[in-house]
Amino acid sequence: MKVLKLIFIKVVLLTPICLMAQKDWLIQPISKKAEIVVNNQYINMDNGLVKRSFYMGANLACIDYTNLTTGQQLLRSIEPEARVVINGNPYNVGGLIGQSEKAYLIKGSEKGLTTDKDAFQFKAYKIQIISDYIQWKPNSWLSNKKQPTGKSIRLLFISNKPELQNILISVMYNIYDGIPLITKWIEILNNGEQKVKINRVVNEVLGLVEEESAVVGKPEVMKKQHGIYVETNYAFNNAMRYDISDQTTHWKTDSSYTSQVNYNFETPCLLEIYPERAPGIELARGETFKSVRTNELLMDSYDRQRRGLMLRKMYRTIAPWTTQNPIFMHLVSKNDEEVKAAIDQCVATGYEAVILSFGSHLNMEDSSQQNINKWKALAAYAHQKNILLGGYSLFSSRRISDEDDVIDIKTGKPGGAFFGNAPCFGSKWGLAYRDKIKYFFKETGFDIWENDGPYPGDVCASTVHPGHKGYDDSQWRQMEIQKELYRWLNERGVYINAPDWYFLDGTHKIAVGYREVNFSLSRAQQKIINRQNIHDGTIEKTPSMGWGFVPLTKYQGGGEEAVLEPLKDHLEDYEQLMMQYYGAGVQACYRGPRLYDTEQTKQTVQSVISWYKKYRSILNADIIQLRRADGRDWDGWLHVDPSLDQKGLMMLFNPTNETITRTIQLPLYYTGLQDKARIAQKGKDAKGYTLNRAYEAEFSFTLAPGAYEWFTIE
Repeated sequence: MKVLKLIFIKVVLLTPICLMAQKDWLIQPISKKAEIVVNNQYINMDNGLVKRSFYMGANLACIDYTNLTTGQQLLRSIEPEARVVINGNPYNVGGLIGQSEKAYLIKGSEKGLTTDKDAFQFKAYKIQIISDYIQWKPNSWLSNKKQPTGKSIRLLFISNKPELQNILISVMYNIYDGIPLITKWIEILNNGEQKVKINRVVNEVLGLVEEESAVVGKPEVMKKQHGIYVETNYAFNNAMRYDISDQTTHWKTDSSYTSQVNYNFETPCLLEIYPERAPGIELARGETFKSVRTNELLMDSYDRQRRGLMLRKMYRTIAPWTTQNPIFMHLVSKNDEEVKAAIDQCVATGYEAVILSFGSHLNMEDSSQQNINKWKALAAYAHQKNILLGGYSLFSSRRISDEDDVIDIKTGKPGGAFFGNAPCFGSKWGLAYRDKIKYFFKETGFDIWENDGPYPGDVCASTVHPGHKGYDDSQWRQMEIQKELYRWLNERGVYINAPDWYFLDGTHKIAVGYREVNFSLSRAQQKIINRQNIHDGTIEKTPSMGWGFVPLTKYQGGGEEAVLEPLKDHLEDYEQLMMQYYGAGVQACYRGPRLYDTEQTKQTVQSVISWYKKYRSILNADIIQLRRADGRDWDGWLHVDPSLDQKGLMMLFNPTNETITRTIQLPLYYTGLQDKARIAQKGKDAKGYTLNRAYEAEFSFTLAPGAYEWFTIE
């Protein structure tokens, strides 16, 4: 076999040099706890990583927003705390007026500013510890058992206008321990006798320092401020990425900033957060409206890897349920005996759950006692063997009826939905669907819900659906129905797979990358494409937040070259597909009737699962992407966790038909290792390596044609 020449390759991973001289919160926990301190006329929020300060003068206003790691000041101007449109009229909440220069804010200048008399005025505050957003009950293996900790503050605002005197607005902030993250939302209480209509709620307004200054140029093409990442719990459209699913982030121009470089005052330097088509709801006496929750993560680097690490830390902190990661198979069943057989195979191989896939004989919408009793018995059978049982149910990408489907505002007829025709969640059928799902899980004891086609943001013009009034409130009301269902299930220990971005409201998993027809391609193609999906899908998600797919039987077409059945005849491919998914910490849907067909196949599956469980903690840790799979040369990734004894685990693959030998500069900064590292092939015979000042180890490896290898790092 021809051996290629020794090649030196530089793996580029920018180390945050500015952090080397101080404690890096991504490597060493920050000892300082979050605090909110009131001093004279100022409220200061500080956790050692981020500081946000408010001045309580003529009205309350944010006057400081600093990244304490880099020293970056994000604010250039004072803006309202929020903006609301009530009964068709806009009102600011808090803020100060009179700042003449909007390019910067001089310390102390806030004392000379006045209040907008038409704005809601600051009245009082209350500081307390953070309360849990979801009373989460985990049911499976996880890497983080803790809910976030920190401090919270409620800022109360009232209006001097007679027509608004019974409207109380609270601006809420959470600041967390150990992460440069602040969460903000607002609550509106109607204490009056009359209903009020909440047309729009802008829960965040920030006059930010511009990312770049362009003399000419439109806002959509100019760079936005990179020092802050914003994510809300109002995202959908089945993109399976937040940035594309986001419905709330609006970068706007600021014409009052007259000293900006752009001649037409079109620099995108004003950040506003609100859903474009929401809420549009009526608020009755005694009712409280809660806005979207805006999570603001201050970034200290342009490096994509580091930004991804920070983002994944955010999910682990405020949505710890996303760290659950049970080992499951995706069963296609025709009868109860096949379910029992799959459960028994899970026990034999170390798997932890069975999910009945689409096309199986499960119907969660059947609330008959006969159906409930059947699945309750099967769930009990699974639980006796310490196996979780779950199943599939479809919501939106289906037609129900003219009475229950989404009504198009343009035609007044069904249609115009994301999937063409789809049910409205506020229709009689939609509300009944929600109730049937709750009833099924409550009565059967099922542990996992695979909810395909969750609510994708459809607006509905119906005026007779009981779950919404009309077009204006249809998106908000449907969104709340979907999110409430997910939170309800999460709080009862149900694990949720859903192909849309509902992580912050209780879902656990989404696809790392998914194109159905790809799974009709050959196994050789699938291996490389799957590793590409792993690479791309773990940059901004943790391994536990994504799932892959392995078609044991025919799926979306394809011939014998695409499937793994009979498993015994494709054992080498089966093993590698398992190893590359489990080696990434990513669960895959092994879709078929069984996990093994012979004793040899059984032993192979047992061996892979045993290996995964042995290294489970590090395999579910953060990933550093070393080289994306391209079929031309090696590819691989590196798991890192400085808090573990096992600081790293590396997976390397050779997709070529030749033996390759390579030497790379292995980036070990995020392992927390300072000077030395010990690297062991297959966890044995560790060799010592000296790290350079970029925290890299010069590492050589050889891989046979089509082979993979794994290495532990201590």
